[in-house]
Amino acid sequence: MLITVVKSKIHRVKVTGADLNYIGSITIDEDLMDGANIVEGEKVQIVNNNNGNRLETYAIPGPRGSGEITLNGAAARLVAVGDVLILITYAQMTIEEARNFKPSLLFPNEKDNTLT
Repeated sequence: MLITVVKSKIHRVKVTGADLNYIGSITIDEDLMDGANIVEGEKVQIVNNNNGNRLETYAIPGPRGSGEITLNGAAARLVAVGDVLILITYAQMTIEEARNFKPSLLFPNEKDNTLT
């Protein structure tokens, strides 16, 4: 049997952009993606602390050290610049694997979304 567990979490980042005319996805500073063990194209759940919206899309890397968190496409309608988000990815594994698995939890600087 496989269960779904939290694989990665970026806790409390601020939206820096919303681009309705982009094809789709969430652009995440590549330093944050690396720190949270999120790979390009990976499915990401987005929880908006400001309005309660939850949505899913896929990650694309943004410039390193930029702190960029941009919602693209239709997702741009569900956020405002400055909203605080939690970004979560999940993995499927056996119960035995899950008991020993440690997720990558990242707590960036809340002022500028960086790791400094």
